[in-house]
Amino acid sequence: MCDFAGAAESVGVSHLWLVDHFGWEDDPFERPNSTIPSDLGVWEAWTTLAALAAHTQRISLGTLVTCTRYRNPTLLAKMADSVDEISSGRLILGLGAGDYQEEQLAFGYDTDRPVGHFEEALAIVTGLLRHGSIDFAGTFYRAHAELRPRGPTPGGPPILIGSLGHGPRVLGLVARFADMWNGWITDRSSPRTVPPIRDAVDAACRKAGREPATLRRSVAVAVAFDGPMAERAGSMTGSDEEIAIALSAFADVGIDDVQVRLFPNTRSSVERLGQIIAAM
Repeated sequence: MCDFAGAAESVGVSHLWLVDHFGWEDDPFERPNSTIPSDLGVWEAWTTLAALAAHTQRISLGTLVTCTRYRNPTLLAKMADSVDEISSGRLILGLGAGDYQEEQLAFGYDTDRPVGHFEEALAIVTGLLRHGSIDFAGTFYRAHAELRPRGPTPGGPPILIGSLGHGPRVLGLVARFADMWNGWITDRSSPRTVPPIRDAVDAACRKAGREPATLRRSVAVAVAFDGPMAERAGSMTGSDEEIAIALSAFADVGIDDVQVRLFPNTRSSVERLGQIIAAM
């Protein structure tokens, strides 16, 4: 994985993201009703992220996204400051309420009232990272804590909130707490699916009294060079030039960053992605 990250740095990739799952299903875009762990698996995200932070120099590192239910929010804030320190300020803290109930239940986590838990966790994590201390008493969490020492980024690392949907309550949390918003795109004609989501995000910002332009936008897409995913409707395929044009089209609909899930996820795929970046 360190070799993979080094290859990504060398070809001009700007961010490297890890998913925060304990098991993994066969198809990340069509989640079957299966038990966890499945035939595929992942290493724990934050342990791995710390290792990658120590073995890279330039590339930003992020979680896409960390489920706040998996760790106490005070601990999560401490972990984020620590990894930000190891990386010399290259962390992007991606957070979400958790979208995979089967995994949560299999590993012993409750799934009740996910948005309520998420809202309180966000208040604690952002309060600690941005102000260094918090005194909080909510329905699900209590915290009277201070971060010492502090990481290298004033106000803590930027916070990205991932949302598969765009319900008003979650988008309200994006407008209140996030520096960046992320959505997963599963249609290869994906730029055309962005405007309604973008408009909903803008409306949530205005409702919260926030200028929409202050929120950075990102989407995650699948790019398949070979294998079974190349036949799936959710994957972007074609020549390097065609993929470069398709990725560039996201900028025209107000997207600042695109996270690319590569299939197959190999060093040769990363090198080909570098050629696409050069074409862009």
